[in-house]
Amino acid sequence: MIQDTDLPNIESALLDIPDQNKIQGSAVEHAPRILLLYGSLRERSFSRLVIEECARLLTRFGAEVAIFDPNGLPQTDTVSADHPKVSELRELMMWSEGQVWCSPERHGSMTSIFKSQIDWVPLNLGGVRPTQGKTLAVMQVCGGSQSFNVVNQLRTLGRWMRMVTIPNQSSVPKAFLEFDDNNRMKPSSYYNRIVDVMEELVKFTLLLRGNKDYFVDRYSERCESADEVSARVNQRSL
Repeated sequence: MIQDTDLPNIESALLDIPDQNKIQGSAVEHAPRILLLYGSLRERSFSRLVIEECARLLTRFGAEVAIFDPNGLPQTDTVSADHPKVSELRELMMWSEGQVWCSPERHGSMTSIFKSQIDWVPLNLGGVRPTQGKTLAVMQVCGGSQSFNVVNQLRTLGRWMRMVTIPNQSSVPKAFLEFDDNNRMKPSSYYNRIVDVMEELVKFTLLLRGNKDYFVDRYSERCESADEVSARVNQRSL
């Protein structure tokens, strides 16, 4: 029979045994804060129109929303990080508790406009991880038949940014047919799916935001911190 004592390489003092009582996070009184990003600079950008529909739904669900406009954001590393658009994006990343990403599919991939926004956000910013533990919903719009290339890539990107990507997602085929002359999305199963995704995002955000610090607390990082403290103590004693 396997025993939990058969763990010779574990630092028991640093091991956290998950428990339901530890997942009762601190109460958060303000509305969920959701940042929405899109990936096209076209005057009639369907990824932006989808994001605007998402913002309306999120507001109806009680969230506070912010949509970042990528117009004027320089290509990554072409200017310093104190550029106004870069500062705005990073501040919104820090402010948010959840995010919605929507990109068109171009040549089977997310657009450079979208990727550049994420590339401006480091994993660590002033000792704080601006995206770690935050919820994420991924979406794409297609010019032709339905595809899932972009949402799959966005999931990988979200995982790399240490975000909690919700299970549901949306892919809108032939997006130019799904909006009326007032740039509002027509009733359809695709619109219903977007409602599903936003509803799920708010639920996951409410569940996780008060528990974020606990869920992203890792054994390996606790070991690294303990080693650093030990090294400093030893250095002082020399």
